[in-house]
Amino acid sequence: MNQRSVRKLHPLKVCAAGAVLLTGGALCAQPPARGGSACEDLGTIHLDGVEIASATSSPAGAPAVPAPAGGTAPASFQMPAACVVRGTADRRTGVAGKAYGIGFELRMPAGWNGRFLFQGGGGTDGVVRPALGMTGFSSPPALAQGFAVVSTDAGHQGGMDMSFGQDQQARIDYAYRAVDRVTGIAKQIIARFYGKPPEKSYFVGCSNGGRQGMIAAQRFPADFDGIVAGDPGFRLSYAALGELWDTMAFQQIAPNDAEGRPILAQALSTEDLDLVGKAVLAACDEKDGLKDGLVDNPAACDFDPAVLECRGGQSAECLSSAKVHALQKVFGGAVNSRKERVYSSWPWDPGVASPAWRQWKLGSSKTSAANALNVLLGFAAVKGYFVTPYDPAFDPMKFDFDKDPPLVAETAAANDAIATQLSTFAGRGGKLLFYQGMADPVFSANDIIAYYRKLAGDNGGMESARTWARLFLVPGMCHCAGGPALDQFDALTAIVAWVERGQAPGSLIAKGASFPGRSRPLCPYPEQTRYRGVGSIDDPANFACR
Repeated sequence: MNQRSVRKLHPLKVCAAGAVLLTGGALCAQPPARGGSACEDLGTIHLDGVEIASATSSPAGAPAVPAPAGGTAPASFQMPAACVVRGTADRRTGVAGKAYGIGFELRMPAGWNGRFLFQGGGGTDGVVRPALGMTGFSSPPALAQGFAVVSTDAGHQGGMDMSFGQDQQARIDYAYRAVDRVTGIAKQIIARFYGKPPEKSYFVGCSNGGRQGMIAAQRFPADFDGIVAGDPGFRLSYAALGELWDTMAFQQIAPNDAEGRPILAQALSTEDLDLVGKAVLAACDEKDGLKDGLVDNPAACDFDPAVLECRGGQSAECLSSAKVHALQKVFGGAVNSRKERVYSSWPWDPGVASPAWRQWKLGSSKTSAANALNVLLGFAAVKGYFVTPYDPAFDPMKFDFDKDPPLVAETAAANDAIATQLSTFAGRGGKLLFYQGMADPVFSANDIIAYYRKLAGDNGGMESARTWARLFLVPGMCHCAGGPALDQFDALTAIVAWVERGQAPGSLIAKGASFPGRSRPLCPYPEQTRYRGVGSIDDPANFACR
């Protein structure tokens, strides 16, 4: 397979071990001949500041794959034979004698398609996840499609250990440096192994991985040709304050235990959220011209939970005034006493009734020991990383929204991906694809919409920006997946087609477990999905982007 043929490859489907089938083709192609190094020889190569812990040949098989965000079990995919390299860059001793280094794993398949993919992380990282390239729920992982794939722990160890926030270099590595450092290392090893560097480089990530993708486009514009940033925590510092705001609002209405401590999960019952979800559907479902269980015209959804407020005593069909007020406060977004915005407002979507929404905002604990992810992840991150200077006595629940927001400014300056000057990335042909769940309880869809509009405004207007950057909104979807949504779509194939064949994604065809048998196009903002008026509402051919 020569270089010219590699450029024309579609994403690959798996044939026998080590062989690949071109999408739409009829024959399995054997791996191209290499002029590089044997896998085991990579264990002794010298790269400045890099320790190679192991370089081993992995046979074809189906390794255990962690369930993707949202709890949807992944399909079973046959992985190809691959060379697996694990190592650490820039090992050092940091604050309080703690060991640091940027860990990574690189997998290079026998049937390489000439492409490289950086697998984005999640949360505050701290873990080197298997470099398989799980980029969707219905398509094979990138490794199984022939991509060389790398992952990293972003420079520290321990997924829930926020002590890295006390170390300046660890903060820098997590915020942005690890992405560029690992990219450079991976490309060098790929060139050694295959005898040539990758022809095209891609980044795919969701949540903090989405933020990392945006960081790459903004800080390292020559590293990647195509980037997929899903539900990106691009304003992570202020989204963390939004988590505090929401938790405070719900704790104010939560019942107390015997010691007077609020039981967060009981602030709103499952029945309460079901009532809200149904009311949102009743108010907004048909505003896109079709009653189908999805709110495809969120801009027209002017739902107010006040319509559910009990007028003549509490009942199963209404909410107390305290619950209504808490919902209004949360969806209105974090503000200070002068009504100046600290974090974004949130769109109303029936996904509010999803267990995934509850798990982030409220949790399921029957005691005052909250297990909401906003608390378990958010509070620790605010205290250990976002707020500076570090204060071991800082209590997130005493955060003052009038006085304390400046405490995250230093972290935000390094960590948050808010830049819109991307002339180098776009100028060299880079393509950027965002997707965002409208019911995401972690990062507000309204926030990424505002960013995307500013990106367009700062780069020649919407039509100009859409030639290299597109945003896809997913009705009903919670954080990266889940919810009453069509949350399964192939963004990797779309970004490859855009980069390599100039085919801008006019839509992404999506399906989901919540709507069996249904497929729909997801449309690039500001277009919205519209029914043509005839034919099955489960057939994507009967819908258009308008």
